[in-house]
Amino acid sequence: MQVTTMGIDLAKQVFQLHGVDAHGKTVLTKRLSRSALRPFMANLPPCRVGLEAFASAHYWSRQLRACGHDIRLMSPQFVKPYVKSQKNDSNDAEAICEAVSRPTMRFVSPKTIGQQDLQALHRIRQRRIHNRTALSNQIRGLLMEYGITLPRQVAQVRRRLPSLLEDAAQQLSSLGRELLEDLYRELVTLDGQLHEIEGRIKRIFAATEVCRWLAPVEGVGPLIATAMVAVVGDPRAFKNGRHLAAWLGLVPRQHSSGGKHLLLGITKRGDRYLRALLIHGARAVVVRAAAKQDARSRWIAELQRRRGTNRTSVAVANKNARILRALMTTEAHYRRAAS
Repeated sequence: MQVTTMGIDLAKQVFQLHGVDAHGKTVLTKRLSRSALRPFMANLPPCRVGLEAFASAHYWSRQLRACGHDIRLMSPQFVKPYVKSQKNDSNDAEAICEAVSRPTMRFVSPKTIGQQDLQALHRIRQRRIHNRTALSNQIRGLLMEYGITLPRQVAQVRRRLPSLLEDAAQQLSSLGRELLEDLYRELVTLDGQLHEIEGRIKRIFAATEVCRWLAPVEGVGPLIATAMVAVVGDPRAFKNGRHLAAWLGLVPRQHSSGGKHLLLGITKRGDRYLRALLIHGARAVVVRAAAKQDARSRWIAELQRRRGTNRTSVAVANKNARILRALMTTEAHYRRAAS
């Protein structure tokens, strides 16, 4: 019997396959090494293949698509309900095979190599920011042990630390000064690395036409535009802008039952990094809205008066996500609303 649908449980070195025919009957259960997977799939007649969307899934999606198969990526949270009995590779592959055959299943758009490169750039930037913040907090904590306090901002630590080290009035030993000087040089190095990463992002932004379509939106710049392209990729995978905003976790979490509707805080689903960037960009728009008189700013100011700054920032981020999806889909330039 010919395999029509297959689920593959991905791992580092060992892969479990589970295939069924057109009637849903199991016709293939196989365990393959990493080196044997592609040759085996290349010799198999084209079929629908389900994969969970996590580490290496996009790579294998491209490899197996080149063999002629119809590859579908799914979020692991949507596959989990189909796991029968206890968790193991065989049951996981069967669950993936079952989930990919469901007509209402939601699929993840596979990423291109360019998208993965751009996303890697943002992930490296995120890690270096985390490292710089940790280093700044360590410097502040060590100085506090000597009775010296500094503001929390990294810029303040960078600006004031050299003068503190040169101040003879501070009760710092020679060893203490040497250690703090080493930490200061490390901080400067991290700043330089971050500057280099952001320079690369700006160059990619300038060279990518779709990014330039997105940048004129209020609260959107090179960081958000490039992150949007890296994370979302194909905007047509979402039925409309509301679906994209929900996928990013920018909608209320529901806990409704018996016809009684209860809306809580935002769901915080989807990509945390992109959601955080959108909200930070929206917060900058909200802060400046009171000084403007265009229609959008008046709506933001009124919403801020009624619902507060935080909720307004999320609402603006939600609206921006929907606008960005529309611009990416229609390949149009952004036009500001009339006053």
